[in-house]
Amino acid sequence: MKNTGITYTSAERSPVILPEMAELLPPLSAEQLDALEADLIKNGCYAPIIINEDMVIIDGHNRQALCEKHDLPYTMAVFSFEDLLEAKQWALDTQKGRRNLEKWELGKIALKLKPEIEAKAKANMAAGGQNFRPSEAEEGSATLPNLPSVEKAVDTRKELAEAVGLGERTMGKVMQIDENAPDAIKEALDKKELSINKGYDLTRQLQDVPEDQREQAAAELLEYEKAKKNLKQQNAEIDRRGKVANTFCKAYEKASLLTAAEKDVRCWTEGTRMTLEELQDTVKESREIAQVFAAIADIIEQKILPADWRNTGPAEDIPCGVAS
Repeated sequence: MKNTGITYTSAERSPVILPEMAELLPPLSAEQLDALEADLIKNGCYAPIIINEDMVIIDGHNRQALCEKHDLPYTMAVFSFEDLLEAKQWALDTQKGRRNLEKWELGKIALKLKPEIEAKAKANMAAGGQNFRPSEAEEGSATLPNLPSVEKAVDTRKELAEAVGLGERTMGKVMQIDENAPDAIKEALDKKELSINKGYDLTRQLQDVPEDQREQAAAELLEYEKAKKNLKQQNAEIDRRGKVANTFCKAYEKASLLTAAEKDVRCWTEGTRMTLEELQDTVKESREIAQVFAAIADIIEQKILPADWRNTGPAEDIPCGVAS
């Protein structure tokens, strides 16, 4: 890849939109698209759209579409790529720095590159006098087989993993899910309701279920996983509330042991040999702590102990630790 230094304006040339390039990455969320649109309207398209020498857009599909929508001018910079696979890899590497792509999203992108990666490997091997065959490692094996030198296997899983920055095992699980999982599991992964590991485990659990029953079985498994997750969250919230309550109890227990008599304060400061700086810090910290206790008193008096608090019931059920 290299920048040719050639540029065009939208008034001079029209770019080509290739669906496989435009659909390589997951679409922007509505919020992201709105923010991009607002920025373009306010500041114009200050970053060039990247195209190849055939005028195909490589990076900047969303900006180009929004510019056309609002009749905004834009510039195109021509980059030279060895082939479309290199262009896709470059676009992915560029966008990975801008977007927080999940592992499942990266895996799906890798699968889009699979035909081209295999075709390129096949061509390279043919040029070297070798026969191409996919590696058995793609089936999820942790080790690579011993291969005859005349028929070298291509570890597609490894190639795909490297292309998007995933581990080989993770990529293997993505490939197994893509090939064998019911649609319900894939949809749950798309919605970020499952991890790849959990999606892979559920897919394995369903492998012996008859084909015509797999979608229903998958839906039931997902409901069960959702219930387990909700229970775990409820237990975590109970634990959190208990810790908050315990912290308050300990703070008041320790504070109740203190007396603000001068002789006791002198005993403390002299016994710990506080420096001038430590004394000054203690004054500041003490006043801050006093403000915290005063705020607690106000909340109890004004929010928790209204005159008719016994008759209000759970109407004001504010979650523990959430300010009203």
